Amino acid sequence: MRHMRIKAAVAALGLSLSLAACGDAGSDTGGVDVEAADVSADDFEAGSKMAEIAEAGEITVGVKYDQPGLGFQDASSDIPTGFDVEIAKLLVAALGIDPESDSVTWEETISDNREPYLEEGRVDLVLASYSITDERRQIVGQTGPYFLTGQQVLVAEDSDITGIEDLEGETVCSVTGSTSLENVEAAGAVGAPAETYSQCAEDVLNGTVEAMSTDGSILLGLAAQNEGELKVVGEEFSEERIGVGYSLESPEMCEFINGVLQDAYDDGSWAEAFEATLGGDGVETPEPPALDECPAA
Repeated sequence: MRHMRIKAAVAALGLSLSLAACGDAGSDTGGVDVEAADVSADDFEAGSKMAEIAEAGEITVGVKYDQPGLGFQDASSDIPTGFDVEIAKLLVAALGIDPESDSVTWEETISDNREPYLEEGRVDLVLASYSITDERRQIVGQTGPYFLTGQQVLVAEDSDITGIEDLEGETVCSVTGSTSLENVEAAGAVGAPAETYSQCAEDVLNGTVEAMSTDGSILLGLAAQNEGELKVVGEEFSEERIGVGYSLESPEMCEFINGVLQDAYDDGSWAEAFEATLGGDGVETPEPPALDECPAA
């Protein structure tokens, strides 16, 4: 791969970003406006996945639909909203595709099917609160991280539980196929797998489980959606490195993704995306995390 050609294409992106709104996680902020780069398949290495997507003028991106602030779809929105979606828009635009157009298919992707969807070619990219792990990197490509978070606990508003240490032997919900479920069981709780995070939240609300646990950013969005009924408690007890998934059959995607992310860090569009989705009153915008190096070709 000729790295300079990729960097030239990324630099040509010329993102026109305007902050549409800045509100609490879970609100429909509309995110930021992103214009497609003036690039074509010729701006990428011949035979690369980037050239293939640019030539087709279409892309499919796997995102969550039930995580306010990260990836959320409701009846009033044509496009999912959230920080994961905003980062995906930057990648889509860098390939010359308008992220607001019908040329982008936003495929609902739950925790248990992220690897299969990439392996089967059902999606081109996954940005679905996708924690980077060594085990997953044996199956699919992952790069980033573009966000760091940690696992916490969500309980009913009137609960006396103060953190994961109070849940030894208790039933705690998280989604099937997530690292969160593994961490809950390692902490001594009894894991209760569910298909979606919204189902876990519902189980906490109706008393089926004592608590649910996953990344704090997801829990804050669910708590905001159920204000007065749910609350986030405890310190973070893990570090989750959220990244972008791609097929191992297209290793060239790693340098492209990292180039777009680094440009977003440098030009402030990453911070704007954060402030439009996870930010709000009293929420400090963090420094973007250092990117992993791509595997040697």
